[in-house]
Amino acid sequence: MLHTEELNAGYKELHILFDVDTDVEKNKITTVVGPNGSGKSTLLKSIFGLTTVYSGRIIFRGEDITNLQPHNRTKKGIAYLPQIENVFGHLTVEENLKIAGYTLEKEGVKDRIDLALDVFPELTKYLKKRAGALSGGERQFLAIATALVRRAELLMLDEPTAQLSPKMAEVIFKKIVELRDRLKLTILLVEQNVTGALEISDNAYLLASGRVVFGGKAEELLKHDKFEEFCVGVGVEQV
Repeated sequence: MLHTEELNAGYKELHILFDVDTDVEKNKITTVVGPNGSGKSTLLKSIFGLTTVYSGRIIFRGEDITNLQPHNRTKKGIAYLPQIENVFGHLTVEENLKIAGYTLEKEGVKDRIDLALDVFPELTKYLKKRAGALSGGERQFLAIATALVRRAELLMLDEPTAQLSPKMAEVIFKKIVELRDRLKLTILLVEQNVTGALEISDNAYLLASGRVVFGGKAEELLKHDKFEEFCVGVGVEQV
């Protein structure tokens, strides 16, 4: 569904990603892991058009979107949910869901909201509640629900379990699996809970200092004899 070719990107003069090649398979969960500062979040932001791309290409469903503006990438079916500020906190849950469907035909918005609430029934009782008053886990539910309303096909999640309890993190992971299995979405995940994320993933990439040092099946990385060293950045070299 998506791949990057020799992607070099960063923020103005700050070069973060170096010749990054990735393939994100359709209807699969792909997790990007690596030590702090390895470029994981920058990769997601680059795919969504929020960084400076120096060279290389970003291909989505066969189309070069390297120079496309973020709002146009949204229209193509790409959703990027950052770790924080991923909902409108001053609006109600219901208002967040309705705004997410602003580009859809009016008749289709209700169907998409109904689908989102079917996946996240926990939100039903909070429709009139201000989103900023939700718990961390509930805000993640709402953020993902808005992506469903927008008809996202590629969902990029940046550390969705950060600052959540282990129990709520487990719920989030189960929801991500449901999005793949039930709705056939393609998920690109950056996650600090490395083991938990890899256990639900099909494929994985390991970044170190802005370069890909592993690309393959998530299970292979999880079982690698130097797995812990790689993921905390101790002695990372090509796997």
